[in-house]
Amino acid sequence: MPFTIPSTGPDLRIALLAKAGAAILLPAVLALSLGGCGSGKAEKSKPVPVVGVMVARAEPVPLTTELAGRTEASEIAEVRPQVAGIVMARLFEEGSFVRAGQPLYQIDSRLLAATRDQAAAALESARATVEANRLRAERFAALAEQGGVSRQEAADAMATYHQSRAQVGQARAALASASVNLGFTRVTSPISGRIGISLVTKGALVTNAQATPMAKVQRLDPMYVNIRQSGAEFIALRRAIEKGELMAGAAPVTVILPDGSEYPLKGRLNPADIDVNPETGTITMRAVVPNPRGDLLPGLFVRARVGQGVVPDGILVPQVAVTRDPRGRASVLVATAKDELEKRQITADTPVGQNWLVTDGLKPGDRVVVEGLINAREGIKAKVVPAGTKPSGKKPEAGAAGA
Repeated sequence: MPFTIPSTGPDLRIALLAKAGAAILLPAVLALSLGGCGSGKAEKSKPVPVVGVMVARAEPVPLTTELAGRTEASEIAEVRPQVAGIVMARLFEEGSFVRAGQPLYQIDSRLLAATRDQAAAALESARATVEANRLRAERFAALAEQGGVSRQEAADAMATYHQSRAQVGQARAALASASVNLGFTRVTSPISGRIGISLVTKGALVTNAQATPMAKVQRLDPMYVNIRQSGAEFIALRRAIEKGELMAGAAPVTVILPDGSEYPLKGRLNPADIDVNPETGTITMRAVVPNPRGDLLPGLFVRARVGQGVVPDGILVPQVAVTRDPRGRASVLVATAKDELEKRQITADTPVGQNWLVTDGLKPGDRVVVEGLINAREGIKAKVVPAGTKPSGKKPEAGAAGA
């Protein structure tokens, strides 16, 4: 029903209006009062967040980096003919292992054999001439002393003798050359290794000036892995070693195959190239990797995990515990002695597995929050437990909930 004010005197109307206003405002005041009590109670009953912490400790931290690389045989020899002729036979199985000096091809040797025999006959003829000239020179020398011939004739006879001796040497060298060429008709392997496919067949004509090799032999154990690192990173690494921030040592190399698996045998890193590629700005490094079973093949694109040195007093922090602002500055939450959380700016630029290597901002013994980060905030008090602690499952006490 609508509230109406009877037409009475002025004083009575004012009194009735005041009573009506009090009746309307009283529920609103009560509602506000009850709401304020509930908010304070909810604020007091909010639970203390539980955070898991790890204690920072300094320890030697090995640094590694992954770089792209390509495999290469440690020795490569192209089999090429040294003489011209027709290939009479192939003496190896394609893809097999061959040893140094093993015959691979036989080239027609008949013409070179005849040349060798001709050189041998020329040598015998030269030797016979030497003997005749020696006797003549001795006879002329004796006659010259008796006045039977002039001294000039004796000297000419002696010169002819020495000349014939030189011709014997020339004939001997020609025979040796012919013998070498005859030996070249049997093409042998220059090194030990695995031979590929034959690029010539029986009946093919080969020459000593041809551009195409007959076959290729490669030594696959050990195998080279050629990897490249930027010149800037190489210089930074060297400076860190000189300053004592890194300890130089043996650089083991782990080869990661194209399918993502790791090659079981470790390699070692050879000294880097002394030149920087002007086109790419990189330095080529070579790793020597054992390959006894021939699992690594030449030309494979792989990745090499290379040791870069050891940080003597490094602190590792899980990556999940590190946050970065829009400028990329890193920070973590640290629990103080009073179990209050404070924000700490750190320097963390190098990833190590699932962790960051912290080089500034933390010291050994600091308690870094790594769990419960959703409810953790800077400046609040928290219940601090070691990381990995399982929750007790106990419900809060009634007094604590009502406080």
